[in-house]
Amino acid sequence: MTLTAPRARIDGPATAEALTPTVREQLRRRRPWIVIAIVLVVGAIALLVIQGGFRAPGPLLGPANAAPAGSKALVEVLRRQGVDVTEASTLDAATDLARGGATVLLFDELGILDADALDELAAASERLVVVEPAFDALRTLAPGVRLGGVASGALDDVACDVRAAERAGELSDGQRLVTVDDEAAAEGWRGCFRDGEAFAVAAGPGPSGAELTIVAATTVFENEHVDEAGNAALAIGLLGASEELAWYLPGPADADAGTAPTLAELTPGWVSPVLVLAVVVTVVAGIWQGRRFGPLVVERLPVQVPAGETSEGRARLYARSSARGHALDQLRIGAVGRIAAVLKLPRSAPAHVVADAAAVATGRDAASVGRLLIGPEPSGDRELVDLAVELDRLEHDVAVSVRPAPAGTTGPGPTGPDTRPGDRPDQTGRRP
Repeated sequence: MTLTAPRARIDGPATAEALTPTVREQLRRRRPWIVIAIVLVVGAIALLVIQGGFRAPGPLLGPANAAPAGSKALVEVLRRQGVDVTEASTLDAATDLARGGATVLLFDELGILDADALDELAAASERLVVVEPAFDALRTLAPGVRLGGVASGALDDVACDVRAAERAGELSDGQRLVTVDDEAAAEGWRGCFRDGEAFAVAAGPGPSGAELTIVAATTVFENEHVDEAGNAALAIGLLGASEELAWYLPGPADADAGTAPTLAELTPGWVSPVLVLAVVVTVVAGIWQGRRFGPLVVERLPVQVPAGETSEGRARLYARSSARGHALDQLRIGAVGRIAAVLKLPRSAPAHVVADAAAVATGRDAASVGRLLIGPEPSGDRELVDLAVELDRLEHDVAVSVRPAPAGTTGPGPTGPDTRPGDRPDQTGRRP
């Protein structure tokens, strides 16, 4: 701690200054951390909103998901109409159900299935409904059908002879579109619910001759939109064509680990050289700026260092850096502690209280004792030495003042600065 000059007169009433920071001061000190925490919280909330973190639990188009993006409402309606809906969790399960004559609904949201898996599923299915396929899935299952953007609004131009589409008659807003080129049209593909040159639904033969229907958007099957326009009629017409339905949402178990890209393939080419260079620079900087290798002390431990050498070494450091104020602070702190112990004051007593007690015990002027113990910093080495000598004399006088007087003596004794032990037989030994 640094001792500073007292704010009040040293001979006035001793008052303890409150050192506990207020709430405002604590907030001011921690303002940077508070701002950083607020930025992190706001960023996390924004990230959750962008990624749909507040979406109700359950997968998109999950057959048991009752959230707006789920499909539980459609599944319950199909079951009431006698359709046995089975959730297939793996490709093998979906393939087995397809071979048994079940209609298969495929929604590969993350694009997990590769071309071989899609071909296997299409070959085993008689009726396959693919919802919102990605580019790779369209290229595998329907080479002439391509993504065509988003519909401009509700669609009521059926434009095809698909029975489920004719029964629906209209689709709600929020549909995606696909296009059908001439080669696909020649192979038997036709589009339904026209919007310009694109369609919301496309139907045609699959690679193995299966009846394949592509629905470009999930809107038709979602709980939130299934009751709008003719969405429910189209969904029930496509999925209720047979007595059994396999609801297949591919998961991580269907991913082919052999074809997954490695970390090295995903990392840009410049990352590895930069990492190697960073390691080399870190090692070189550590050797350059670090301490020398080997033990700092050659002698075997424990090494005994006299306390006097430690004090002298610290004094030389203070002298080399001209830290007169810090050196005087250490002298004053030690003097205040020793004077407080001699006068039986608590260790927590403020410096100005110790100064008042020392002035009363020695008979000195309270202001001069206060300037000695809690005064300004010295302006030069000579003044520092003089203050050190005065501190030593003050400690001596305080020690003499509390010593018991010899028997048979009365009256005051000498109180000058040069008084030594035994020169004051008038002291009673009582603490003021």
